[in-house]
Amino acid sequence: MSELLPNPLNLQALLGLAWLALAAGVLSLILLAGRRIGRRLNLRLWGVPEALVAGLIGLLVAPSGALPLLPEHVMELWGGLPLVLLTLVFGSLMLGKPLPKLGGLWRPVSGQVSLALVLAFGQYVVGGLAVLLVLQPWLGVSPVMACLIEVAYEGGHGSAAAMGPSYAALGFPGGQDLGLAMATVGLLSSTLVGGVVVVVGRQRGWLLAQNQPASAPGATPLAGSATESSAPSQPAWAAWAAWAVNLALVGIAVLIGVGLLALLRLGTDAIGGGVAEVGRSLPVFPLAIVGSLLVRWLLERSGNSRWASAPIQSEIGTLSADLLITSATACLNLALLAADWLPLTVLAVAGLTWNLAVTLLLAPRLLPADWFERAVLEFGQATGVAASGLLLLRMADPDDHSQALPAFSLKQLLLQPFLAGGVVTVVAPLAVAGWGLPTWTGFCLALVLLAGGGGLLLAQAGRNTEPTAAHP
Repeated sequence: MSELLPNPLNLQALLGLAWLALAAGVLSLILLAGRRIGRRLNLRLWGVPEALVAGLIGLLVAPSGALPLLPEHVMELWGGLPLVLLTLVFGSLMLGKPLPKLGGLWRPVSGQVSLALVLAFGQYVVGGLAVLLVLQPWLGVSPVMACLIEVAYEGGHGSAAAMGPSYAALGFPGGQDLGLAMATVGLLSSTLVGGVVVVVGRQRGWLLAQNQPASAPGATPLAGSATESSAPSQPAWAAWAAWAVNLALVGIAVLIGVGLLALLRLGTDAIGGGVAEVGRSLPVFPLAIVGSLLVRWLLERSGNSRWASAPIQSEIGTLSADLLITSATACLNLALLAADWLPLTVLAVAGLTWNLAVTLLLAPRLLPADWFERAVLEFGQATGVAASGLLLLRMADPDDHSQALPAFSLKQLLLQPFLAGGVVTVVAPLAVAGWGLPTWTGFCLALVLLAGGGGLLLAQAGRNTEPTAAHP
C-alpha cells in the first residue's frame, strides 16, 4: 500500500520546479512588458534601458511595493538569479569575437588601458576619501562602503548583486541594496550626463569628424558584428540548432570557469591564511570569461569558429543582462535606501565627478586624435554599462570616423577579468577589511598615479606620429 503513496521528496522537487517555473515566467513577462513600454516611449533615444523599466514594474508588484501581487518566495528566487545571469554574461562575452593578434596589440590600446585603470582605481580612491573624511566621522558607516562606487559604476547591477554575500560576511549587510541603487544611478547618469557631454563636445569642436575633411568612415567594425538581417534566411530548424549550439558553448565556457575556480580554491586552501579567504570568496563569473576565451581559442584553432554566432552570443548576453537588471531592481530594499540616502548621494556624486574630471581633463592628453570619442565611450562604460558607452559613441561618431570601438573592445579583453566585476572587485572588500581602508586607498592612489603617469609618457613618446587633436 505504501508503494501507492506519493514520495514526499518527489512532491517537494515538483513543487520546487513549479515555483522556479513561476518565477522565471513572471520575470520574462515583466521584462517583455518593460521592453514594450520602452519601445513605445522611445526610451532608448534618452538612454534609459528597457530592463530598468521592467525592474521598476517588478518593484511595483513586489511584496513591499505599491501593488503587492507577487509572493515572497518568488522574490527569494529572483534574489538568487543575478549571480547566475552574470556568469552567463561573462561566459558569452568573448565567444562571438575573433581573438586579436598579439603582434602590435599594445600600441593601439595603451592609452585606452591607462584611462580605464585611472577611472577604475580612482573610484576606489574617491570612495575611500569620502568614507574616511565625511561618512565615517559623521555617520559611522562601514569602511567597506568605499568599494560601492567601483562595484556599482564599473561592475553594474550584476556585480553589485553578486558581491552582496561578501559584504554581509564583512559586516556590511546593506551593501547589496546600496550597490544596486548606485548601479541604477550610474546607469541613468552615464547616458543623461554623457549626452550633455557629447553636446558640449560638439559645440567645442572636440569631435574627430569636425577636425578632418569628409572621407570614408575610418573605423573598422568588430569582426562578427554583422546583424542577423544581413545574413541569408535559414529554416526554423537551423535557427533552433544554432541557438542550441551557442547555448552549449556558453555552458562549456561556464563549466571551464567552475573547474578553474575549483582548482584555484584547492591551491589557495593549500597556502592558507588570507590567500585561502580570497579563494573561497571568489565567485565563478570572473573565471567564466577565461572559459569563454579558451572555448573561442579552441574553435579558431580547429577551424570551427563559425559555430559561435556573433548575433546569437550577443543576444544571449543581452537577454541575460536584461533579466539581471530586472530581477535585481525588483528586489531593491526601499526602506534601506530611504534610511541611507545621504551616504548613497555622497558616493554617487563623488564617483560621477571623478569620471567626468578624468574624461574631460586627462583623456585629451592620454589618447590620440579621436580622444573624445574614445573617452566618452569609456565614460559610459565606467559609469553605467558598455551599452551606455556605445550609445554615447553613436551620438558622437555616427559615421564611424574614429577607432574608438576597436580600441575599446581590445581594452575590454585585457581588463575585463580584473575590473568591472572581476578579480579586483572581489578582492577589494577583503583588502579593506584586512589592510584597513587608509592603506587600501593609498595603494589605489599609487596605481592611479602609475597608470596615469605611464599613459602620459607613452602618449608623449608617440605624439610625433599622431595627428593633432583638439583639446579642451
